[in-house]
Amino acid sequence: MSSSMDNEVSDPAAVRAFLEGDPRVIAPQILGAVLTHHSEAGPVSVRLTEVEAYLGPRDSEHPDPGSHTFGGPTARNAPMFGPPGFLYVYFTYGMHYCANIVCGPDGTASALLLRAGEIVEGEGLAALRRPASKAHKDLASGPARLASALGLTTADTGRDVLAEPFSLWLPRTPAAAVASGPRVGVAGPGGSTEYPWRFWIEDDPTVSRYKAARPRNRSATN
Repeated sequence: MSSSMDNEVSDPAAVRAFLEGDPRVIAPQILGAVLTHHSEAGPVSVRLTEVEAYLGPRDSEHPDPGSHTFGGPTARNAPMFGPPGFLYVYFTYGMHYCANIVCGPDGTASALLLRAGEIVEGEGLAALRRPASKAHKDLASGPARLASALGLTTADTGRDVLAEPFSLWLPRTPAAAVASGPRVGVAGPGGSTEYPWRFWIEDDPTVSRYKAARPRNRSATN
């Protein structure tokens, strides 16, 4: 991995306490964190360079029309209402998996969508999982690519990223230059400039390109 334990926070209790906060506050601070999945095929680690914050139902303290939880709890979005540090992985467009890390206190729906990152360990395995990627910077540039490179599917939803076979190491020093703006592909009010809850490391080549949402019947697209 490109980072050492000297400049990362890896204690699970400390990381979980950090994740208990508001995802809009956590998002810029988690950039540069390294998420690792030790699968049977081997380890792959990604340094997070882009995330999006999502909050809760319409009747909650922080309603978010762009969130899967906006209409209330369901079997699908149940992990988002659970304790921090667990995965919420969903299947979208009939072909892609996207991964979120749950934030906030248990019972309060919120999460961070992992939009993009740099593969810092296990590049060979990530490339096997992402044969369409032509360059190192593209292996995890986009939420579906990131989940694929890490080998994540809906079978992983509800699993703890702070316990084997996962680990999450936080950067001790925040990213030097962080930008924010509207979330990608979110239709309706949740995708407007009133929700500038996408955060990324400026000028990082792995950050995905911004795309406004096409009109859809459903507004919850995280």
